[in-house]
Amino acid sequence: MAGTLMTRPEGTRLSSWPWGSLGNLRTDIDDLMGRLLASDDNGIALMTHLPSLDVSETDTDVCVKVDLPGMKSDDIEIGLDANVLTISGERCDEKEEKGRTFHRVERRFGKFSRSVNLPSKVEEDEVVAEYNNGTLTITLPKSEAAKTRKIKVKG
Repeated sequence: MAGTLMTRPEGTRLSSWPWGSLGNLRTDIDDLMGRLLASDDNGIALMTHLPSLDVSETDTDVCVKVDLPGMKSDDIEIGLDANVLTISGERCDEKEEKGRTFHRVERRFGKFSRSVNLPSKVEEDEVVAEYNNGTLTITLPKSEAAKTRKIKVKG
């Protein structure tokens, strides 16, 4: 169907389309671009550092792993509020070296903040965070109400 234009059925509103409201799409794209591209005081675009993360769970806990190479544990902040985990910090740029010409610069630096909704309620007082070899591992034990229970079938 390349080259064809989809038309919306007569009498339907844009918000009833499977993609939702086009206004929401615009807002979402603007928000994403605002997070990806920041600018300095001169209006020059800077790439922000958005570390990758994985969220997994078992019957007893939720585990979040975040790639934060080159950082110190003192530069990482972790917050937990209303079942939303926030990891933030700043990865500093290395000092400029005189007499060195850079041909490619891909490593990102700067302030970052990542928030993720947790899939289960957790025990906030029992959270453990470890930083080792550039990977931050946060283990969040599930609350008793969130743990999977086995139910025996009588028969």
